Amino acid sequence: MSQINQSPIWQALNQHKKDIEPISLREMFKSDATRFDQFHIQFNDLLLDYSKHLISKETINLLVKLAKEADIEGWRDRMFKGEKINSTEHRAVLHTALRNQNETPIMSDGEDVMPKVKNVLKKMRRFSEDVRSGQWKGFTGKAITSVINIGIGGSDLGPAMVCQALKPYGSKTITPYFVSNVDGADLSQALEKCDPETTLFIIASKTFTTQETMTNAYSARDWLLKAAKDNQHIKKHFVALSTNQHVVSQFGIDTENMFEFWDWVGGRYSLWSAIGLSIALYIGMDSFEELLKGGFEMDEHFKTAPIQQNIPMMMGLLGIWNINFFNFSTHAILAYDQGLSKLAPYLQQADMESNGKFINRDGEHIDFHTGPVLWGEVGTNGQHAFYQLLHQGTEIAPADFIMPIESHYKIGKDGDEHHKILLSNFIAQTQSLMLGKTYDEARTEIEKQGFEGEDIESFIPQKTFEGNRPTSSILFQKLTPKTLGQLIAMYEHKIFTQGIIWNINSFDQWGVEYGKQIAKQVLPKLSEKTPTHDFDSSTNGLINYIKKYL
Repeated sequence: MSQINQSPIWQALNQHKKDIEPISLREMFKSDATRFDQFHIQFNDLLLDYSKHLISKETINLLVKLAKEADIEGWRDRMFKGEKINSTEHRAVLHTALRNQNETPIMSDGEDVMPKVKNVLKKMRRFSEDVRSGQWKGFTGKAITSVINIGIGGSDLGPAMVCQALKPYGSKTITPYFVSNVDGADLSQALEKCDPETTLFIIASKTFTTQETMTNAYSARDWLLKAAKDNQHIKKHFVALSTNQHVVSQFGIDTENMFEFWDWVGGRYSLWSAIGLSIALYIGMDSFEELLKGGFEMDEHFKTAPIQQNIPMMMGLLGIWNINFFNFSTHAILAYDQGLSKLAPYLQQADMESNGKFINRDGEHIDFHTGPVLWGEVGTNGQHAFYQLLHQGTEIAPADFIMPIESHYKIGKDGDEHHKILLSNFIAQTQSLMLGKTYDEARTEIEKQGFEGEDIESFIPQKTFEGNRPTSSILFQKLTPKTLGQLIAMYEHKIFTQGIIWNINSFDQWGVEYGKQIAKQVLPKLSEKTPTHDFDSSTNGLINYIKKYL
């Protein structure tokens, strides 16, 4: 089967790139005062401005044809219908069912999954309300004040990101902590802040065998029992997010306090499921359901909007344009909201674990770029860290600038001084990355600063900016649970769009598993007294060096 880069439309895009490349963004904006009007999409209060990309109307027309060539709409419909589009694991991809708000059945293997989804949501509501109200007691009769979520990957990144983002909606009596790293420092530092009498542990592992998660879980159990003394008290302080009832029970957790999720829920798409229990405990089930509602609204937009008016599809296509035709290999996530400080790490997993692959659905080696390297930092912190490279670096990194118009925090003059400064920086950065600064503009600026003669000539190259750096601006009214749900689902569907065009399976992660397999081989060697010779010379050398100090 021929790959998408061999298609006539891909070749047309290659030629179009050559035609448009000599035209700068500065020139594009100067020649067309309606550029913003042409290249923005609004859905509810969410605005995507993509006018600062190296595109024309023809670019968009060609990219839409590319999407149709890849049958993006057909694949989208197959996903929502519950077909097993995760071909390597023979699974449906139905995280969208977790946030479904209508009464339409969603089928998987001939079964409507919605009754099970609703039952788990009801169970989450009962449990979270018991804990938040103080009815759920620890082993000494005290209410829970700390919740430690122990998981890894999608069982950690999503809930941690959402809880950080929605702090204004968080409980005043419960503090969430997230432990994922098997490094003992991660768990120890969380435990230092907690009291065993008032701490609830959430153990998130589908199989209840994940090495990192269970190592932390057993150490947490030891910590509790050092104070509680009686194994019967485990039931008051541990709940499980799992499907392995037998092992959960062996651990000491009451299976009544086991919350299930299903094979058709991928880890990095799981915060909408029982994996979001820590979210519900922190922000309350009403707010958690608003998060689900926001995700559902974006699902409906993705399902129904034509490609050119479809925010996730257009974001995905712009990424294809930048990655495959301009060879921009990285993408920055730049959120101008402190609450979104964990968004970039969350999206790193969502995108790079999904589309970081060189084998397509047909088992063929891909001879073009797929998933970009994602990275980023919040707001003005990033400006004073790596924006120098964004403006004048030799590597061009397209970026998403993300910003709420209104802040939850009223501080400074008139209560909005801080936020207006933030807004001004948000706007200024995208404009400066687009415009750059010409030789003449740099000269004028330097002359105004009082420099003369040779100083001017030496400074001009340093203060000249090429511009022409593509960015998207994403604005919304306020960071609410519903808005955050829309934002997360938007990126999920963007990733899906790119995966379909590249003809890769965005829902497996065999690369993650491979390293774990080797780690299991290495672990026993670290306890052997004699030197190992079982691996390559580097691996043997590292193991044997480490053993000198163990």
